[in-house]
Amino acid sequence: MADKISVKICGLRTADEVTAVAKAGAAYCGFTFFEKSPRCVTLDDARDLALGAPVGLAKVALTVNADDAFLDALTSQVPLDMLQLHGSEPPARVAQIKTRYGLPVMKAVGVAEVHDLAALESYFPVADQILVDAKPPKGGELPGGNGLTFDWRLIAGRRWPVPWMLAGGLTPDNVAEAIAMTGTKQVDVASGVESAPGVKDLDLVRGFAAAAQA
Repeated sequence: MADKISVKICGLRTADEVTAVAKAGAAYCGFTFFEKSPRCVTLDDARDLALGAPVGLAKVALTVNADDAFLDALTSQVPLDMLQLHGSEPPARVAQIKTRYGLPVMKAVGVAEVHDLAALESYFPVADQILVDAKPPKGGELPGGNGLTFDWRLIAGRRWPVPWMLAGGLTPDNVAEAIAMTGTKQVDVASGVESAPGVKDLDLVRGFAAAAQA
């Protein structure tokens, strides 16, 4: 029997979305704390969503170059299972955050060319998981959630010492191909299951999870 693929749906903003994600069989739900993102939520809203999340659904907070003051507020107000660092945090900062908050940390690394993989490897000693994402376009305001893919052949067949997750331009139509090509056991989606920026289409959510786990 093939290993089950773990699905993460990121950028949730409503209780209906959280419920739908859980019912679709996703392992993780993500809340975005980056003001320029159409998926950004407040700490109060995220707390309500996290408290209402079904048992067993891992709650992940996406932050971008957040300082300790914000992370202190975030972790004290919102019940979380993981922190996702989606900025330019160096390995030393990842280690510092992991020690300070006692939560598993997933570091996102943008990939466009083969030389980007060296940066990815620098996080293996300090991150609990790696999110392999498409590198954002030059001058872009969003570090992720841009709906861009990268050449999956760059990471096909690679084996890394920490769990990793594939992101970047995944949709219900291409996620099965991405899994087959890369061998990933985990996939992450935000814009690929939306009807408009920041608005999840629950049919696409269900379709994505079903395609990933088929």
